[in-house]
Amino acid sequence: MKTIAIDFETANELRGSACSVGLAWIEDGRVVRVEERLIRPKNMRFSSFNIAIHGIRPEHVEDAGEFPEVMDEFADDFRGATMIAHNAAFDFSVWRSCLDLYRQDYPELSYLCSVKMAQKVWPHLGSHKLNILAGHLGLTFAHHNAAEDAAICAEAAIAMARSLRVSQVRDVPMAIGMRAGRLFANGYDACTCRKT
Repeated sequence: MKTIAIDFETANELRGSACSVGLAWIEDGRVVRVEERLIRPKNMRFSSFNIAIHGIRPEHVEDAGEFPEVMDEFADDFRGATMIAHNAAFDFSVWRSCLDLYRQDYPELSYLCSVKMAQKVWPHLGSHKLNILAGHLGLTFAHHNAAEDAAICAEAAIAMARSLRVSQVRDVPMAIGMRAGRLFANGYDACTCRKT
């Protein structure tokens, strides 16, 4: 069973404008691989707001592959994987919007939201933003770089699993009353937590 953290950056306010993806693979309680790929959006409109956040400009992606080509490289990794994203509602809406834009089927996988996990595991933290979790764990990173965000998401998920004394990140939902989200051929189910 593969566990992979994922993070997208977008070119503008539209969810289908992914311009970067970061991935971090978790095995045996540690991050074993981190990858980043730039993505050339179908519509090359970059907003100054988004550029100010992540620093990616049109000239950085002009030679990059479009979404299907970039994501196809990792298709075997995604198949049957447990994915994690920090604020999964955003990242998985980006993934779905890009797939919809290119009229591609959704992959079959389950996913977890590390924000919702952190809210349950570390309720004492005033905020559960990625930079706050990184500080809590004593980690430094370049925020809004997709690879670094994915790696910190993965490290936070590993720390949460340890804190709950469960052996795998994918066991965290059972311990906190979370239902994993799912992508499947004809749609998706959101990741949800029981109210306490």
